[in-house]
Amino acid sequence: MDLIPMKVPDTMEGAIILSLIDFFLSLVIIYGISLILHIFPLLNKLGKISDEELKGGH
Repeated sequence: MDLIPMKVPDTMEGAIILSLIDFFLSLVIIYGISLILHIFPLLNKLGKISDEELKGGH
């Protein structure tokens, strides 16, 4: 399988193409960060500690 390197022209059209690629990749990264932040409260519910366990000591 050969990967063909794509060249973006050094014109206004090339700048627009790079801007669109950058925009969509930033959306993907923001969505990924939001998924990670959404998981934290769910992990917090898994490790619930009751007050009785805290007052009882070891």
